[in-house]
Amino acid sequence: MFFGKKGKEKLAAEYDKEGKKPVIRASICTGEKTAGFRNVKTGQIEELMLITGEKDLERFMELYGVEREEIETVW
Repeated sequence: MFFGKKGKEKLAAEYDKEGKKPVIRASICTGEKTAGFRNVKTGQIEELMLITGEKDLERFMELYGVEREEIETVW
């Protein structure tokens, strides 16, 4: 009951490599960082997870199959 098998984690959004670009949105004032995807056509950013450290960034990259070189930082 409590110790069932863990399935694959459901993603909050699908990563369309042609229509979306991975970004980190960073606040100049507070230093808060969020990871998500920017729509290439509209420029709208969909924030998916809070990044508090390197471990969170690595988890984002693992979940969505993103390489560090692909991620752009937006201020």
